[in-house]
Amino acid sequence: MLNFGRDYTRSVAETRRIEKGSRTVELNGDTLLGWPDYQRGQVAVVFSTLFAVPVRRLLPGEEWDTQVYADFEQAHRVYHAQMLAYQRFAADHPDKFRLIRSVPDLDEVLAHWQKPVSQEEGHPVGMVALMEGAEGIRTPAELDEWWALGLRIIGLAWAGTRYCGGTREPGPLTDDGRALLAAMSDFGFSLDLSHMDEAAALQSLDFYPGAIIAGHANAAALLPGVESNRHLSDRLIQGIIARDGVIGVVPYNLFIKPGWKKGDSRAGILLEHLVPHIDHICQLAGDARHVGVGSDFDGGLGLPSVPEDVDTIADLQKLAALLSARGYSDADVASIFGGNWLDHLRKSLPKS
Repeated sequence: MLNFGRDYTRSVAETRRIEKGSRTVELNGDTLLGWPDYQRGQVAVVFSTLFAVPVRRLLPGEEWDTQVYADFEQAHRVYHAQMLAYQRFAADHPDKFRLIRSVPDLDEVLAHWQKPVSQEEGHPVGMVALMEGAEGIRTPAELDEWWALGLRIIGLAWAGTRYCGGTREPGPLTDDGRALLAAMSDFGFSLDLSHMDEAAALQSLDFYPGAIIAGHANAAALLPGVESNRHLSDRLIQGIIARDGVIGVVPYNLFIKPGWKKGDSRAGILLEHLVPHIDHICQLAGDARHVGVGSDFDGGLGLPSVPEDVDTIADLQKLAALLSARGYSDADVASIFGGNWLDHLRKSLPKS
């Protein structure tokens, strides 16, 4: 939205028509998201991510990225502007997008999805704000402001932060990290372990009394030979399950096929190759109550990076038949498709 000026009230097809041949497609890939496509995919609620890249982690050729920071003050400004952008987006298009801050907000969105409406009218998509990488929070004292703005989920790391180690930058919780977690629990923020180094994530399972998720992460056990602290070990998955958390699996080719890299063909990589990650988590849990979908679409992934049978967000519906063929009941499929995330939100969001 902020880097490329994308308007998510449009359909995927319309955005692709507008962006055809543009530098946006070259840099970020064709879009996978649009309000009409959310409708076709029956996507009622999404986690809307606040995310900025530390300057030190920019790759050559990524100087176009405006959502970056060099220090904590700049991080705060960028993240704050992103939160306000979501607020404006919801205010400008209340028939299509609404910010969810509480259980009544959630119920209002879900109730609308039960109404018979015309295809043109459609339903609003609820947005739950999630901060990916917590360096936009300069001190725990600022959590009051963030809560008032509508932030409800915080992940302490993307890369390493002053709070803990992160992807490709390992390390445990710091004293600042423990202080932030202690303050987060007073408000009722959910903690997202995605991107946190395993040492920090395991410490957080013991230290943080609040709700736990891994918003977008896959199982390390199914990625043999991949040396990365980005994926979830069985030990960490079991810890999340023990804390009644939910893990969102990612239909990202790099997280499905060992050795795949951006620029490679997506031919031969299918949604069915994501199902083993879902099944692995369910087998460790002994049920289907701890896994959902964490797509990371557009913010992280464009069309070239997803399985070849995915053209838009609506195609995630194809997972239903794949899960059924694997022996999952209709109730299990409903849980994986959103019931688990909704249960988490009902337990973690403010009741009024």
